[in-house]
Amino acid sequence: MTEMINVEVTYALPQRQDLVKLVLPATATVGAAIEASGLLQRHPDIDLNGPNKVGVFGKLCKLDAELRDRDRIEIYRPLIADPKAVRKKRAEEGKVMKKGGGDAEEG
Repeated sequence: MTEMINVEVTYALPQRQDLVKLVLPATATVGAAIEASGLLQRHPDIDLNGPNKVGVFGKLCKLDAELRDRDRIEIYRPLIADPKAVRKKRAEEGKVMKKGGGDAEEG
């Protein structure tokens, strides 16, 4: 009998998270888990060869990475804005920022 592992595949959208729990053979890869989850069919905007990256528990990995029992595979959406560019723009405008990233009250 083949050893099986339990994994989750997740794709977070702005308003909700799509999470699929799977039982796969112990030799399964990240790519195989994503394929088996059905998320690629439910979300045609996912492009694993383009802007979308994947990871396991927040650590980037490749699609051929092997999985372990209870891993959570995450499909990341591309950033809307580059955080470095946003900080640079605020600095150029002379805005003072408070801790946490919002604009500080001027007083």
